[in-house]
Amino acid sequence: MKALLFAAGRGERMRPLTDTTPKPLLRAGGRMLIEYHLDKLAAAGIRDVVVNTAWLAEQFPAALGDGSRYGLRIRYSHEGPAPLETGGGMLHALPLLGTAPFLAISADIVTDFDYARLPTEPDGLAHLVMVPNPDFHPGGDFWLEGRRFNDAGLGEHLTFGNIGVYRPELVAGEAPGIFKLAPLLARAIRAGRLRGERYDGYWRNLGTPAQLTALDRALSTRS
Repeated sequence: MKALLFAAGRGERMRPLTDTTPKPLLRAGGRMLIEYHLDKLAAAGIRDVVVNTAWLAEQFPAALGDGSRYGLRIRYSHEGPAPLETGGGMLHALPLLGTAPFLAISADIVTDFDYARLPTEPDGLAHLVMVPNPDFHPGGDFWLEGRRFNDAGLGEHLTFGNIGVYRPELVAGEAPGIFKLAPLLARAIRAGRLRGERYDGYWRNLGTPAQLTALDRALSTRS
């Protein structure tokens, strides 16, 4: 299985840090945020990784190279000067990802989730990892009952952890351009073609410099 790391965003709330450094290349616990994912992907047996880029795109190959030092082969899906959002970015990267299901992760989260436990063949169009609603997103995203999503208010209303396994068919029929993934996931839920799981382990999403500082302290304590 190949993996896509979402790294194209501008990171507006993380300014002024992201004025000169892409958000996934910011450091916490002595390492770039994206490096935690690269190490975990290699440990899970994944060897081919696509990194999508837009803002300050030239910094990614300079920082990560071809991925060999992580035991990976990294290729870059450059979207141009403006990011294409999650859906458009995934569609743009499909030529590098191939026709099999692939793992996709936001590069600005940090988690202990073991990527090796994810299904290589999702039961439906995608399999999403959901987390308890964090303070900054108390309303959650989707209803999950067991491993099945629904739009009937059954089960728990949880937050999407920005980790998932996707079939290319989820986005392959869309027109190229800027579009979000969430409406396609909602459509898959209505069709009964989305599965997932709840994860209660360590998971953090970064939005502001204060959150990055807190994460840096937490990771330093954990190391």
